[in-house]
Amino acid sequence: MVDGNNQQIQAITAEAARRGTAVTIVIDFIHVLEYLWTAAWSFFDKGDPGVEAWVADQATKILNGRSSDVAAGIRRRATRFGYSTAERKGADDAATYLSNKKPYLDYATALEAGWPIATGIIEGACRHLIKDRFDVTGARWGLDGAHTILTLRALTINGDLEEYWAYHLLKEHHRRHETRYTHHHNDYTLAA
Repeated sequence: MVDGNNQQIQAITAEAARRGTAVTIVIDFIHVLEYLWTAAWSFFDKGDPGVEAWVADQATKILNGRSSDVAAGIRRRATRFGYSTAERKGADDAATYLSNKKPYLDYATALEAGWPIATGIIEGACRHLIKDRFDVTGARWGLDGAHTILTLRALTINGDLEEYWAYHLLKEHHRRHETRYTHHHNDYTLAA
C-alpha cells in the first residue's frame, strides 16, 4: 500500500527484485479519490449536486478495474466541452495520474484477497499502537525497551495479554526450575 509516490514504488519494486520475490503494490484509494475530486472541480461548479454522483460513478468504475476508461472519459469530457488548458488542468492531472498508475489500481483483486485499499486503517493502527505511547515529550527509548513496550501494547490491544502472560509464566517456570532439576534426579544414590 503506497500513496502513489514514484520513489516509493521504485524502492519497493527494487527491493522485491533484490530478494527475488513478487509483490503486489496497491495505491491508497483515498489518493485516487483526491484526483477524481480535482477533475470534478474542472467540470462542476461549487455546490453543484451532480458532482458527488459523478465522483462516485468514476470511483466505482475504478474499483471495478476500469481506470483506463475513467482516464479516457475525463480527457474526452474536457475536450468535448472545449475547456482551455487552465480550465482542464485538474482533469488532465487526474487522467494522467490514472493512466500512469494503472498497474497499481487493481482494487478488485485487492478487495477479493481481503487487503485494505486505503492506508487509513494502517495509519490509525500505527497511531494507536505506537505514536500514542512513544511520541511523548522528553521520552527517550532504547531499542530493547521500545520493543518490549510495543509487544505489551500489542498484546493488550489485541486482548491476548492474559494468554501470553500464562504462557510466559509457564516458560519461565520451566527455564528456572524444570530444566535445572529434572535431569539430575538419577545422580543421587539413595541410602536407607
